[in-house]
Amino acid sequence: MRLGQIRFENKLTAALFQNGVARPVPGYSLVELIRKAGTEGLAVTVLAEQMASRHPEPAAPVIPICPVEVWASECVHEQERPQIFFKGTARVCVGPGRPIGIRFDSKFTAPEPALAVLLGPNGSVLGYTLGNDVTARDIEAESPFYLPQAKTFTGSCALGPVIVTADELPDLDWLEVTCAIRRGGEERFSGSAPLAPLDRCMKGTIGYLLRANKVPAGSILLIGSGLRVPESAALAPGDTVHIRIPEIGEMENAAAIVQ
Repeated sequence: MRLGQIRFENKLTAALFQNGVARPVPGYSLVELIRKAGTEGLAVTVLAEQMASRHPEPAAPVIPICPVEVWASECVHEQERPQIFFKGTARVCVGPGRPIGIRFDSKFTAPEPALAVLLGPNGSVLGYTLGNDVTARDIEAESPFYLPQAKTFTGSCALGPVIVTADELPDLDWLEVTCAIRRGGEERFSGSAPLAPLDRCMKGTIGYLLRANKVPAGSILLIGSGLRVPESAALAPGDTVHIRIPEIGEMENAAAIVQ
């Protein structure tokens, strides 16, 4: 199942996407639908099918979820304990087609394509979408104490276009993420990475994330793909970032300076 959100009746509304159209779930955001499913002891896929309108809307997906919390991690295989940090909340997140941020005090802000894991009750994996862990790499390099400034700012996290539920992607081993940066008609950067390493470390990472830390349902965990953009391709205003996993979709965002 493909879940996400649309703008319906002037509100961000949960929706089920099928055959190029959206079936809205009136009165509920996706976070609210996940909470209702947990309260009623139902799978969110079952509840979405029950509650979705029978009248489809020709609406484009917007940000698939306004996450309660966003966490991020890099899988470092030589270390037992993964690197995990708090990325922010829905406040710093944007959806497809919306501007990602370039810190005005950074000379090397770069996209970091990620697999975005949607977490349900007790850290269960509800599904996956595309993520962009936008980072001010020069600020990050100055001091580990600057990590929150390098990682958390307006437009520093992009999510979309939809969430593919976990039952449709039981094996990530054969998936690949690609990322490209374009400036005008020129491709400044292009790269790809397999998701197999992420699949192998994901369960352990979630386990560490939940240690003494009750992450609420409706949160996102970004697991970095390992793709690194060189400083020669640092983001400039107007650049577009294209992230793609064919089995999930493609997300495009332009970059803009944020004060």
